[in-house]
Amino acid sequence: MRKAMTPLLVAVVVLFSAQQLLTPVLAPLSRELSLTETQLGLVITTAAAALTIASPLWGGALRVIGLRAVLLAGLGLATIGLAGFAAVAAVGLEGEMSPATTFTLMLVTRSLIFGAGIAALPVAALAVAGTATTSEADRTRATGLVGAAQGVSLVLGPAGGGALAVASLLLPLYLAPVLAALLLLWVLVTVRPEPAERAERPRGGSVRLWDARLWPLFATGFFLYLSLGLVQVIVGFLVADRLHLDSQATAGAVGIALFTAGLVLVGVQGVVVPALGWPALRLLRTGTPIAGAAFVLLTFAQNLLLIAVAFAVLAFGLGLAIPGFTAAPTLLVGPERQGAISGLVNATVGATFIVGPLLGTALYEIKPEIPILTSLAACVVALALVWLSPAARHVEAPATEPL
Repeated sequence: MRKAMTPLLVAVVVLFSAQQLLTPVLAPLSRELSLTETQLGLVITTAAAALTIASPLWGGALRVIGLRAVLLAGLGLATIGLAGFAAVAAVGLEGEMSPATTFTLMLVTRSLIFGAGIAALPVAALAVAGTATTSEADRTRATGLVGAAQGVSLVLGPAGGGALAVASLLLPLYLAPVLAALLLLWVLVTVRPEPAERAERPRGGSVRLWDARLWPLFATGFFLYLSLGLVQVIVGFLVADRLHLDSQATAGAVGIALFTAGLVLVGVQGVVVPALGWPALRLLRTGTPIAGAAFVLLTFAQNLLLIAVAFAVLAFGLGLAIPGFTAAPTLLVGPERQGAISGLVNATVGATFIVGPLLGTALYEIKPEIPILTSLAACVVALALVWLSPAARHVEAPATEPL
């Protein structure tokens, strides 16, 4: 399993770190470009829509064109999208484009092109995790490592982006496409083409999202990620408004909060989850209420320390729950459908960020506490599903015949 997963984990760390370099600067950058909170939410929402649509397509492409081709295609799109976004922001800050034109081009580059490209990597990683493991403990451990790789990006990306932003808001934007391009070259050189006989293997059938054994699991994941999506996009505005900071100080403070959360997430998914060896359902039932407690704390946090602690608690709870969610659906399908199920898992994540950022920023404009309380409600719904849904019984005792 380790040999099969290592290149994919490296790719996920690097590309998601490139993405997270932008996180501390998005809110202050949007204000420098005269964009509203809702417009920033639309940029992220559109990217999530592109990811949601592309994820099942990448899952199917894994069977048709193979792992290497999927990785190269996804990284090519991601590099183009990040480079285009950096160019648009630079020109926009020079005042050579109207805010409306800048916003439109941000949607094309950062949202559509980059969103479709980055979707390929987690789909590929989860599919390999599903095919390279057989037992539930190994499957949960492997999916936890994929989550830990994304967690490493939450440590490296925001910290690096926040540090670079102290000098210039554009530095993280310039570095991101460089990292993506270097990763593309690394994959091109190190990942070997798959054997030709792969094309002769029987193709797996489709997976029905609405199957009674699957949709409650996807709904649980949707509400878990929705709780994160609602607050992730507003953290820059929350820090700026509660602490009364300027643009560059805001970027640095957001970097500190997300760096702390990233450290916790990596530790939980990379060390705690594998050491515990808990079943997927137990991870969900334990992590979800912890995440809910974080939103209670964030509601009342009025300084950077408490905000950072709230995000650390959130990372701990989601660090337990998310590997449970990503592993649970894969336990109900056979090896030939792991690509399809991984595409749906990643599409579920993307769907939450279609709703979350736009809803979060819109609710924030009404009252800053409303998106945080909505996140708490989403955790409550997820917890109800993992305790009360009949689908939980299928995860506890998977059927002999997979879907």
